[in-house]
Amino acid sequence: MPTNSLNVIIVARDQSERVQRAQRSLCELLEDHPSIQVVGVLSASDDEFTDITADIALVLGGDGAILRACRWFGLKQIPILGINMGRLGFLADIAQDDVVELVEDLAQRKFEVVSHLMFECVHHRANGSSERYLGLNETALLAGASLSLFDVELKINGRPVTTFSGDGLIISTPVGSTAHNLSAGGPILRQDLRAFVVTPICPHTLTVRPIVDRADAEYVLTAPAVPEGIMLVVDGQIKVPFESGDQVTIRQADVSFLLVRIQGHNFYQTLNRKLGWDGQPRYQRNRIVRDSADE
Repeated sequence: MPTNSLNVIIVARDQSERVQRAQRSLCELLEDHPSIQVVGVLSASDDEFTDITADIALVLGGDGAILRACRWFGLKQIPILGINMGRLGFLADIAQDDVVELVEDLAQRKFEVVSHLMFECVHHRANGSSERYLGLNETALLAGASLSLFDVELKINGRPVTTFSGDGLIISTPVGSTAHNLSAGGPILRQDLRAFVVTPICPHTLTVRPIVDRADAEYVLTAPAVPEGIMLVVDGQIKVPFESGDQVTIRQADVSFLLVRIQGHNFYQTLNRKLGWDGQPRYQRNRIVRDSADE
């Protein structure tokens, strides 16, 4: 094996036959290449990420699989290339059928590794205990099973901002801005920006709008009177009850999410393709063509 070979980990934690079949095919494809070495295959049976040295990790699944993988890697982040076997896939941007054509580019390292903001969320409970989470997309306080409005107080760098009354509040990274934040009416941010978006969910006060602030600031959420059923949700995957007197602190993490981008990737082309941004409505484009013909 050449000393400059590309060391690859394959992550396929989804145990469905479709994903596992794709994992086996991908292993065979990569192992046949003289300049690529598969140094590990990680599945759901691997409870902890072991100290494996690798240049990139190929993650099979959708964006959710990538969220789990980067949390799983913890403080030992490995550049991730997502193979999309899900639906929308903003992060898992490579279709399974395109992998064969990309193998040579990977072997020749014709890709770039882009660093993205991750966050640390600390849940301080009223009983004095605390829990710490690493995340990539967002932290959210959600009305959940309470089925009622509740108030969330926000401080940024120790300074009171406002009290949000509504169905919840989202604090999102730029990567997460196309996830829950987008569906709640928040803005889309370029994924490589260093900022957080604060987006209220169905705010009772109509003048309350999303805000964007610095990534190096500290965001503290409190809710003095919380009805039963309120949930703290991290990346849509970690879900824990949030009670009166609890506090959540969100700050940028000490590590960054490392995303492998194949040459030629364009952020706005991805938005156009994934969100169906075709410019003018079809009927209007057809009218313009007819008008030009009449002239």
